[in-house]
Amino acid sequence: MPDPSLDTAIRDAVDRGFDDQIAFTADLVRYPSVRGAEHTAQDCMARAMRERGLEIDRWVIDLDDIKHLKGYSPVNVSYENALNVVGIHRPQAKKGRSLVLNGHIDVVPEGPLDMWTTPPYEPRIADGWLYGRGSGDMKAGLVSCVFALEALRRAGWQPAADVFVQSVIEEECTGNGALACVGRGYVADAALIPEPRGESVLSAQIGVMWFQVRLKGRPVHASVAGEGANAIEAAGPIMRALHALKDRWNGGRAAHPPFDTVANPININIGKITGGDWASSVPAWCDIDIRIATYPGQDLADARREIEDTVRQAAQGIPFLANNPPEILWFGFQAEGYILPEGSDAERTLGGAHARVFGEKLLRTPTTATTDARFFGLYSGMPALVYGPKAASVHGFDERVEIESIRRTTQAMALFIADWCGLEAA
Repeated sequence: MPDPSLDTAIRDAVDRGFDDQIAFTADLVRYPSVRGAEHTAQDCMARAMRERGLEIDRWVIDLDDIKHLKGYSPVNVSYENALNVVGIHRPQAKKGRSLVLNGHIDVVPEGPLDMWTTPPYEPRIADGWLYGRGSGDMKAGLVSCVFALEALRRAGWQPAADVFVQSVIEEECTGNGALACVGRGYVADAALIPEPRGESVLSAQIGVMWFQVRLKGRPVHASVAGEGANAIEAAGPIMRALHALKDRWNGGRAAHPPFDTVANPININIGKITGGDWASSVPAWCDIDIRIATYPGQDLADARREIEDTVRQAAQGIPFLANNPPEILWFGFQAEGYILPEGSDAERTLGGAHARVFGEKLLRTPTTATTDARFFGLYSGMPALVYGPKAASVHGFDERVEIESIRRTTQAMALFIADWCGLEAA
């Protein structure tokens, strides 16, 4: 049974360090850690973990080390600055169960700056929320990993088991950062990923695939545009066909619980279009970057074939493309869905910690997004718990995270670590 006096001491220790925790989270938001520029934020995380007594493993990911592993997603970008950081806690004597605390440092691009109320990398606090790109997704959660451990030490304790605090890259585009941690041996008896889950635990997540459709056209002078073949305009029928495929997949959701209760679990996003060279020339090329979801258990190879067939069939109705078929390239996310099995001791332990802080049962909720949980839950035989604070406008303008929610979820995380790993004197 939990010790109420110990619980109080741990929660109080979180509170005593909470101003520093929010200040550090704001400092971390100041780093524009988009893809390819994560290394300075990773240096910040390495310093913070080292200062708190963790052993640091900091390395540049080598694709040759991971591309043979299950769950790898192909890439078409440089890995020169693809830097992972792991902070390692070793107990004096291993008595408890080991734990991975995993969070990602990468953020998505900020979009037009004039559409933000204040600059995205100048964090501000207003009405109980911390604003800034990456504040919710997921720097607040990542920082909570470090400060939950620090709170235990402030209370005079430390985990009686190995704990690996992982600050990883590429959660937003491949997941190869988390995969590299698994490949390097950083696995444990359970994993906790403090994504902004609105104070619930993730019951299931969809899979995600990225692909690019490359269309060709016949360039002519705009004065005789009808004699050419416009590659940009040809994108319309292709996109409509892919949306129809998405609708068909959504029509089968009854066979895919827990997504049978979600109105549109399968989404497709036309994320980027580039094409053409000159306003007075009929465009000879158009590239469409697309994200589509899949169900847990859906075979990705079968899904890719169905997507390719859909694009080719749509192209048959476009005279120029019928003889010059589109090219489909697969890079970025090739991520399977994941369902958290019910009844694990890890989830019960987290539920107990949550209930002692919030005074209510921990809810299970599915998401139509993906997380790095699959690398631990699907490929490493570990219960992967995705649990974190309330956030809003994730990937949008004025992204923010609720400060009180950070405090309470950090308390729950600290209690969970104590219950799961056991404690010894610091």
